[in-house]
Amino acid sequence: MKPWEKLATATTSDGSHFELLRHEGNYVIHADGFDLMTSYSHGSEDAMMSLACPRPRADACILIGGLGMGYTLAATLGLLLPGGSVVVSELVPEVVDWNRGPLGPLAGHPLDDPRTDLVVGDVADVIRCSKSRFDAILLDVDNSVDSFTLARNSRLYTPEGLAAAHRSLRPRGALAIWSVGTERTFERRLRAAGFTASTHPVRGRDKRGGHYSVLVGRRG
Repeated sequence: MKPWEKLATATTSDGSHFELLRHEGNYVIHADGFDLMTSYSHGSEDAMMSLACPRPRADACILIGGLGMGYTLAATLGLLLPGGSVVVSELVPEVVDWNRGPLGPLAGHPLDDPRTDLVVGDVADVIRCSKSRFDAILLDVDNSVDSFTLARNSRLYTPEGLAAAHRSLRPRGALAIWSVGTERTFERRLRAAGFTASTHPVRGRDKRGGHYSVLVGRRG
């Protein structure tokens, strides 16, 4: 069997190690040895926008935390009207480079869409500095709300982090969080922050795709 080819690596400021791997046309991003994103199973990432904001307003503004392989961004752009916009916050600059390079064709080069505004930085900072700005916030930065790719991401799911997300949303806006598990107990945290909460099971696009969840908190 042909081995996986290591195309590139990156190390974050807190010491986390990322790798971009390729095998027979498939790509994987590893974070500290675990699969963070794969090209062969991305249906759950595609579903986030349709669950959070299925009928966006003409001037909708969406925030995506975590670029990944661009699938969530591409699906979001596919639902937006011409007057809409997407802010993508990606903390790891090399992930942006990979999306402008070998990963770009996978999702159709969504970073090149004029409606895309790229921020290389922490999505928590974008949320904290915004008020009633977004129609949806789509977070795909961790394995779950209790299993973090980077330790600093834990603040996104605290009462303070969820309150900041609530403030940054427009009325009837939604926060959607990708999770490898069901995490139904997290619904209580969402409700305590003023959201109505729901958990939606989703799965990857092909037979290798696992079962995942999108947690949705909607502002009144």
